[in-house]
Amino acid sequence: MWSRIRIFLDIFIVSAIIYRVLVLVAGTRAIQLVKGFLILGIFTLLTSALELRLVSWFLGQVVWALVFAIPIVFQPELRKMLEEIGRGNLWDRRMNLEQAENLSREIVAALGYMKANKIGALLVLQQETGLKDYWRTAVKLDAKISQELIIALFWKNNPLHDGAVIMDRDDIIAAGCYLPLTDNPNISRWYGTRHRAALGITDVSDAMALVVSEERGEVALAYNGHLSKNLKDAQLQKLLLFYFSRTREIAHKTLKDRILKLLRPLWSK
Repeated sequence: MWSRIRIFLDIFIVSAIIYRVLVLVAGTRAIQLVKGFLILGIFTLLTSALELRLVSWFLGQVVWALVFAIPIVFQPELRKMLEEIGRGNLWDRRMNLEQAENLSREIVAALGYMKANKIGALLVLQQETGLKDYWRTAVKLDAKISQELIIALFWKNNPLHDGAVIMDRDDIIAAGCYLPLTDNPNISRWYGTRHRAALGITDVSDAMALVVSEERGEVALAYNGHLSKNLKDAQLQKLLLFYFSRTREIAHKTLKDRILKLLRPLWSK
């Protein structure tokens, strides 16, 4: 009996460690390394089954070369992963409160500047639904969120200012993204392309979209197919703080309920 429990426990622990490592490297260059190893492993099994000895020998040499090359090529990603483990974040992907507050302040400050100077902008905050279909043909950035970068991307002379910026956690994935426009016939004709694109992306995903109106100098938020207008800095800070500080896998429903409760009185008719 104990031997069966020990085997099950052994498999469970190894599986859990592999899963958490994959979660840590998701969204980084290292995930491509994992995919490469899987393909290499499958190919090695096939060559062994077909008894292709020369190919098997060659693949063995490649694996030995990779053992020495990987720590050099992927040093930043490996260091980040070890830092996460050292901070005790191997099992908890939740961003600490200080990081969440800093990121929230950076975005609110950028929105405030653009609102005051009537600079049009469209920010999309990705959640569970992947938005690769909309950023794969855009300008890939993989940059950290900062007030200066967000403002620069939407500056009027910037060639990327007409598209949307897509973010995920603490990264700006891409800029110059073109989103689907909403088919909702009840949207006021006073809303332009940015607002319709913001609603369009929330019609097809669970993302949040923040829009700065170039004409009115106000911030609106699209979520779940609804549009709220003229959000105050305190409301934005609260939403962004909750977005950044929660564990994505377990808090998606909680985040949705919180947003709907906060914004329902502000929805446009």
